[in-house]
Amino acid sequence: MSLHLYDTSARTVREFVPVEPGRASIYLCGATVQAPPHIGHIRSGVNFDVLRRWMIRSGYDVTFCRNVTDIDDKIIRVAAAEGVPWFVVAERNQRAFTWAYQVLGCLPPTVEPRATGHVPEMIELMERLIAAGHAYPANGDVYFDVVSYADRYGSLSNQRLENMRAAGDTDTDSAKRDPRDFALWKGEKPGEPTWPTPWGRGRPGWHLECSAMATKYLGPTFDIHGGGVDLIFPHHENELTQSQAAGDGFARYWMHNGMLKIGAEKMSKSLGNSLLIPEVTKKVRPVELRYYLAAPHYRSAIEYSEEALAEAAAAYQRIEGFVTRAAEVIHDVDAHAPLPQAFADALDDDLGTPQALAVVHEVVKEGNVALAQGNKEQVARLLAETQNMLDVLGLDPRSEQWRSSGDDSGLRTTVDALVRVALEQRQAARARKDFAAADGIRDQLAQAGILVEDTPQGPRWELSR
Repeated sequence: MSLHLYDTSARTVREFVPVEPGRASIYLCGATVQAPPHIGHIRSGVNFDVLRRWMIRSGYDVTFCRNVTDIDDKIIRVAAAEGVPWFVVAERNQRAFTWAYQVLGCLPPTVEPRATGHVPEMIELMERLIAAGHAYPANGDVYFDVVSYADRYGSLSNQRLENMRAAGDTDTDSAKRDPRDFALWKGEKPGEPTWPTPWGRGRPGWHLECSAMATKYLGPTFDIHGGGVDLIFPHHENELTQSQAAGDGFARYWMHNGMLKIGAEKMSKSLGNSLLIPEVTKKVRPVELRYYLAAPHYRSAIEYSEEALAEAAAAYQRIEGFVTRAAEVIHDVDAHAPLPQAFADALDDDLGTPQALAVVHEVVKEGNVALAQGNKEQVARLLAETQNMLDVLGLDPRSEQWRSSGDDSGLRTTVDALVRVALEQRQAARARKDFAAADGIRDQLAQAGILVEDTPQGPRWELSR
């Protein structure tokens, strides 16, 4: 089957047909950098990284644009509370997000625009909207007139204008024609950063930023716009409305990942219950956290728990164990080996990662049997299938990302040499049938965090987790 994706705007699964054959354009709403990232936010990055990898594997030339919102009401409030310039907060947290994306194995975006670098494009978009009668300046602000687009406004979120509340994006609605009108541009206020426009100095509204950046890098009509389900309204609704009102086709598919919750409460920075990436990666390795975030279907909610995180880590370690053992037997893996059809079908069916990972585990199970039987031909085929599937998911333990993200290589070499000495002593004890001494050496290694496994190729070790 061909790739099919759930389109929020159509409220159904649709076949993916790109604007340009063989090419795919994706815009992902990235970070609003008022605080460092929690795992709920990075889930979006992981989910859309899997989509991108699958599209690349399927033969598409993918342009992936992930923005940074580096000016926003929240950023300004945090800066004021800390007594530092707004850009200090933005820069500090952008670096934290970049590190988090990298540590979880997300491919770098094709382009990563910052909002503050695209004010000229925002001004142009506002001029088009004003000329079309869909926006108006008022006291230094610029607003979108929702009544002027009443027949279309609410189509993405499936709402009717008469049932909507006031936008709530300004201190007062006194300058608005209608309380539901949303701000495209916010006039100058003391202590806030400003940029010049034909209507006075000020700063951009959140929704305007993304429309300007998406169309600059992906064109007036592009393929996919992604983000968390919490962005559907008002952010994505307003993006779609202002862009189409200006005459752009904008996104043809809208994809939204589910939220990560704690105790049935959405994880968000404002709730103060977020789990920051550096803290979580002290509990599990980054690759295991990636597995945890990628394993559920991207549209489903995740109920966070320490138990679920540990289960995900254990599941990944079972896959990793087979790959490690098989690689000791098979040294050359066919990177172009065909993927199991069931795996491809699962990802083509709205990025069905739970079903795809079920295929991975089934192949690993077969691979372990083949290893036990000493069937090298079968092991070679199953290892190639496993690694190629894991590569699509960004989870291949033999990739440079995960091989270089573990222990320091120099320290690993030293530890390996020391463990080998102990294993040679253990083998000598077993040869002279001194099994008590052999078991004692193994137990001492285990107490030091070294797990020993006897294989047909000899003993092998790994660090306990």
